[in-house]
Amino acid sequence: MLFNSYIFIFGFLPVTLLGFFWLARRSHAYAAAWLALASLFFYGYWNPAYIGLLLGSIVCNYAFGLWMAKAQLRAQSQLGSGGRKKHILVFAIAANLSLLAYYKYANFFVSNVDAVLGTGWNVSNIILPLGISFFTFTQIAFLVDTYQGKVKEYNFIHYVLFVTYFPHLIAGPVLHHKEMMPQFARPSTYRINWEHVATGLMLFTLGLCKKTLWADPIAAYTDGIF
Repeated sequence: MLFNSYIFIFGFLPVTLLGFFWLARRSHAYAAAWLALASLFFYGYWNPAYIGLLLGSIVCNYAFGLWMAKAQLRAQSQLGSGGRKKHILVFAIAANLSLLAYYKYANFFVSNVDAVLGTGWNVSNIILPLGISFFTFTQIAFLVDTYQGKVKEYNFIHYVLFVTYFPHLIAGPVLHHKEMMPQFARPSTYRINWEHVATGLMLFTLGLCKKTLWADPIAAYTDGIF
């Protein structure tokens, strides 16, 4: 689902916003969960098969974060050095980068080895999941923040929303846990602010105009070069 598509502008976006603020009148947790589910739907609209990969990555990295936090508490209570926490961080980052490398470079590596050595190796064509670099590095940043003791909240719904929040999920930028979590906890986030709505509509309209009136026409000429 593209940001400049009719289904996003006239379907997904208004339904998501209306549902968020309607649920926020009843429970902030319900509103946050709704936004997380909407973000998962947004991601799965491209290919539902990869929702499982995204959720698996979220659950594993959340567990790694909790594991490091508990290791830190144990080290403090026993006056330890916190070496166990460092081992968890290294393992978690290695696991994330291995997953990213598999989807990005497995086809390239196997095809080149086969071309040079004639091994006969073959893998099915691996499709690169949309936004995998962004949600991987966003969670690596969370793990590093946890290791450095900067993470103060481990609300699972907020964590899912932090990773999947649809405006950044497929195009970035990489977000930091310590910057997003206070916004999810702030009561004003769950109330309509018409000044913010007007500013958001203006920025969205400017971006849409740049995309449709400038970038798309230029792409017709640059695609042949790059």
